[in-house]
Amino acid sequence: MSDTRPLTGVPAPTPSRSTVAVLGPGGVGGLLAALLARAGHRVICIAGDETAHALQHGGIRVHSGQFGDFTVPVEADTLLRVPVDLCLMSVKHTALDTALDRVPPGLLDGGLVVPLLNGIEHMDTLRARHGARRVVPAVIRVESTRTAPGVIVHGSPFVEIDVAGVPDRLAPLAALLTAAGVDTRVVPEENAVLWAKLAFLAPFALLTTRYRLPIGDIRSERREELAALVEETAAVSRACGGPGDAAQLLARYDTFPPGSRSSMQRDAEAGRPLELDAIGGAVLRAAERHGIPVPLLARLVTELSAD
Repeated sequence: MSDTRPLTGVPAPTPSRSTVAVLGPGGVGGLLAALLARAGHRVICIAGDETAHALQHGGIRVHSGQFGDFTVPVEADTLLRVPVDLCLMSVKHTALDTALDRVPPGLLDGGLVVPLLNGIEHMDTLRARHGARRVVPAVIRVESTRTAPGVIVHGSPFVEIDVAGVPDRLAPLAALLTAAGVDTRVVPEENAVLWAKLAFLAPFALLTTRYRLPIGDIRSERREELAALVEETAAVSRACGGPGDAAQLLARYDTFPPGSRSSMQRDAEAGRPLELDAIGGAVLRAAERHGIPVPLLARLVTELSAD
């Protein structure tokens, strides 16, 4: 990184070797931790006892069509104990409150907090805890799964992150991530970043989970329902300052491999808590604030809540 000016008012990560904490080294966080460690950065994974123990002794093993198969050592602990330049937060929204106790705010005073959670409402929680100038709105696009502690299967042929803020201030962060293999771009408007993902994710997550079908079957068997739900979420996104081209959103689903499943669907199949409120609930609340009717979305959220 040639530009080392402060990011959002705090020191930028150093170009050669940054200290990066990854809160939640699961499918997404584990992949990012492995890529950053492979790029030469000091990576500290913060997780529960079982995962921390596995990473301490075996590192992270990645199986990826894009990056190949490799194993890389990382540090791991159940609590962050040293200051860091950057903290990537990749826990599920359902575990955020508990996970935050593992990262004392004072150790992030000189760095950046980049949340990679689904939804939009976590931003208020993190800004209240860490201060608005340290928290960088961000989204990630990737298909990556943890099959066991420290074992990551990266299925998509890409890893993309969008961060929101002043471009010249966030250029060093984008360069750091891109150099590690994560295509990262800076977008000036926060709502454009967060709603671009949520408007796409909500129909994908709700329909695949509700009907227990991959996206290919949803496209073919429930096309009208998919289109109607996309129209609803696009309308809410437009009202919130995000992208709202329903046809463009719908076309993106057609590019996905037919066997693709949402993370919410995988959580449901495994009996794990669902991020239903963070995804569907957040869109419902935004729709109510703007007076936008979303009957299909409301029905799906109600039905999934009852399961």
